[in-house]
Amino acid sequence: MSLLHFTFFTAIFVFAFSFPFQPGAANEPHDQRLKYLSSRFEAALETLQKQIGQSLIGFHSSIFSYNFKSIDVLRRAMTHPSFSEENNRALSILGSYVIETSVSLHVLRKDIDISPKDLNRRISDISNVETSCADDGLRLGLHKVIRVSSRTNSSIPGVVCGAYRAIFGAIAIDTKKSDDAGDVFWKVHGGEVGKAFAF
Repeated sequence: MSLLHFTFFTAIFVFAFSFPFQPGAANEPHDQRLKYLSSRFEAALETLQKQIGQSLIGFHSSIFSYNFKSIDVLRRAMTHPSFSEENNRALSILGSYVIETSVSLHVLRKDIDISPKDLNRRISDISNVETSCADDGLRLGLHKVIRVSSRTNSSIPGVVCGAYRAIFGAIAIDTKKSDDAGDVFWKVHGGEVGKAFAF
């Protein structure tokens, strides 16, 4: 019986190693697709970064542009959790707080006597996933840039809004200043609910 097992495993061993091993040969079409998708994504990130700067210069009286020091932070901001474990979830949370703080400061500078109820309503209006946040993200074309799994719709409000918020979280990390991210938010958003500038 043991001779039979030995012969069987020897035959498998000889068969398995009788063909020359070519690393990656079985994955060549997959690797080519990954390179293609990666280069398309990198190009989209570069375009997005340029468009942020151009839209800020083109639509505002004060010249302001932003270029990421670390493109890796922008890459993560444009990666949905369905695509990778290295994703934009934490940046989106940070971006949400940046937006809420920026809205609070902006509103309070205009009206220090605003009621807490009205202040919360303004924050909610601008932060609303289904309306303002998603609308701003769609106008920026983020649904065309964000990486998602094949089973995830990149145009649904939660995905777009998460990417939109993650941009401002990424800027805060990149500059190490949440105020800078808030300034970029107001310049992109346009100062009113649902008024993001299209790229």
